[in-house]
Amino acid sequence: MAPKSKKPVPKPQPKTTTPNWPPLRPLLPAADLTLTPLLTDQIYLIRNFLPGTLCKTYTSFLASLPLTTTPGTPKKDEALRVNDRFQIDDARFAEMLWSTTALKELVTTRFEEDEYGYSQPAEEDDNALAERARQLWGGEPLGLNPNIRIYRYSAGQFFGQHYDDANNITLPPPNSRSKATPARTTWTLLVYLTSCTGGETIFYPEATRANRNPGPIAVAPEVGMALLHRHGDHCMIHEGAEVTGGEKWVLRSDLVVPR
Repeated sequence: MAPKSKKPVPKPQPKTTTPNWPPLRPLLPAADLTLTPLLTDQIYLIRNFLPGTLCKTYTSFLASLPLTTTPGTPKKDEALRVNDRFQIDDARFAEMLWSTTALKELVTTRFEEDEYGYSQPAEEDDNALAERARQLWGGEPLGLNPNIRIYRYSAGQFFGQHYDDANNITLPPPNSRSKATPARTTWTLLVYLTSCTGGETIFYPEATRANRNPGPIAVAPEVGMALLHRHGDHCMIHEGAEVTGGEKWVLRSDLVVPR
């Protein structure tokens, strides 16, 4: 009887080393920044979220990471995209991006200022403000998805029309005395680190009774600008237009709420 062939022992995959991210400074004071609605309840912008000098530092640093080019043939139900990317789970950096920048303050307490032209009245019930935040963000904002993605689009690269999925995740405990938190993502966060020719993020709103033929909404990359857009069941179809000159560098995460 012939001996059974041994199954090959799988080679261990090299573990991706967590990057030694540059410090997130200098930063503009949170009071100088606003969360600007481009399309209420769908798309918000924070201009100058990261200063230009910090964006240059990060672009140089990210270029040293082991980026991989996405395959030219997408899987079933995936949009065609061609770019270079790096992905890492890093809860510490996600927390740094959430808490040490203006993002947490703008999302949790100042999300209505630019839209309505006023700050929260001193006598307003904090519970009422928190409830409106939960309605907008799909739950109480806990922070950012530790799944950090870096995208580089060079000339000729693009991301075809697609929807961003919501994902169930587990936030790691902040310390040894805490428990992990079941959570889900509700909004996409994009931080543009460079400007370029082309490369707009283009959204295609659905027709409504008030507007039966809405035009596309194009967001051109601006150095240091953050963009938040709703994803999951309420995501608008969108695309990353082809870059025709320069490079588009984007840092990506997601807003996270409790499950």
